[in-house]
Amino acid sequence: GGELELEQAYVNYHTDNWGFQGGVILPSVGLLNEYHEPPLFLSVERPTYSKYIIPTTWFANGFAFYGKFNDFNWRIALLEDLNGAAIIEGKNIRAGRVKGLKSTAFDWTKNFSASYTGINGLRFGGSFTMNNAPVDVSSNVNNSPDSYLAVSLFEVNAKYSANNIYSVFEIGNVDFKGTEIEDFDDFKSSGYYFDLGYDVGSFIDCGKLIPWFRTSSVSTDTEGDAKEITRFGLTWWPIDNVAFKADYGTVKK
Repeated sequence: GGELELEQAYVNYHTDNWGFQGGVILPSVGLLNEYHEPPLFLSVERPTYSKYIIPTTWFANGFAFYGKFNDFNWRIALLEDLNGAAIIEGKNIRAGRVKGLKSTAFDWTKNFSASYTGINGLRFGGSFTMNNAPVDVSSNVNNSPDSYLAVSLFEVNAKYSANNIYSVFEIGNVDFKGTEIEDFDDFKSSGYYFDLGYDVGSFIDCGKLIPWFRTSSVSTDTEGDAKEITRFGLTWWPIDNVAFKADYGTVKK
């Protein structure tokens, strides 16, 4: 009547310039999937964008190679399939996460990501992820899918934290295209969010204290699910790994 869930459980080998992971891992999509602890984002809850466009937290059985060259970082991950039928029912990518449970690899989920950190305080990156997510599986010798949902997720992100300025921008689009699926129309999801804040903590010697503002938009194929979100708040870090937060916002459909 229950389950045991491991978000990360992998073997990691690394040198100064490259590494390998194998096990239950997280794909590099957006700023908050691989690393998503509360001190890393301003709001009390994760941004709505990080739920419906980037399905944080997304983890899966698989393996990854990663490395860096000067100020460029790269990662290539191969993961289990998404669940095409669940995506169609839920009308968003989040519903398709298998989380290692009865996972398949009819078509590996391919995740390619890169980032640049050569400017002080700036991180600029993006990723592309694709999978032919099985919908119906035949009983033939290869047990291959009779129909599948082609999923492609493209996103770009940027974060700046220097000179008391804190700003985050993420934008992404997910396309869903069916093959041999009855009564199915292709659909997509898209969205973005932009955070802007200023650290006033140094003026009153209290750690890091940031009043901030967010504007965001999220649209999925579910009727009435398009949202325009405005939010503002105050976040205080007495030390780097602890954050106290308060925010208030409005959602316009």
